Amino acid sequence: MSLRERQRALVRAEIQRAAFALFARDGFDAVTTEQIAAEAGISPSTYFRHVRSKEDLLLDPVREGGAGIVALLEDRPADEAADVALAQSILTRSNTFAGAEVEQWRAAFRTAPHLLDRVALITPEHRERLVDLVAQRMARDPETDSNPGLLVHLMLAAAEFGYLRWLRESRNRGASLPVCVEGALAAVQGERWSTGPDTRRGRRATRETTA
Repeated sequence: MSLRERQRALVRAEIQRAAFALFARDGFDAVTTEQIAAEAGISPSTYFRHVRSKEDLLLDPVREGGAGIVALLEDRPADEAADVALAQSILTRSNTFAGAEVEQWRAAFRTAPHLLDRVALITPEHRERLVDLVAQRMARDPETDSNPGLLVHLMLAAAEFGYLRWLRESRNRGASLPVCVEGALAAVQGERWSTGPDTRRGRRATRETTA
């Protein structure tokens, strides 16, 4: 990133930290944008240059993972089965996200349950890129074969289910975010996504490595 982009990212991160703390303490609906700006040590005009809405402060941390998932999938071994590669990319992103002040984010999110149905892991543009990458691994044309798009759709839906399950559970009960996501992804994986001996070998190799 350029210096300007890094500065914007730092300001945005500070706004998010301030908002999460206020939401967790006072509740999402009770907190004003002016309070968030004051807590972050910036002016309201600066706040609105970085934030479109309070809702985005809670939803964007998940959405922003799309680019990371794409990059991770691009770096997976070329002979790895499509479903395994995509699942591992999503899970790796979830593990990274889980270490970044995630408990405060969850506490803040729990004060805005009306936003749960809007949790989405990825933007439409990144979803399209994932379909292209999966199609390449499956040696199929996504324009004429629905399997690459179906796999991406099912895998992302499963991961989002894992996020929602984790968000709804109390902090001291239930599984961690990576465990919830991994369990949901496992339900989608299977031999039906293999296209030939090479991808089946990739599946076996990944299982052996994981074990």
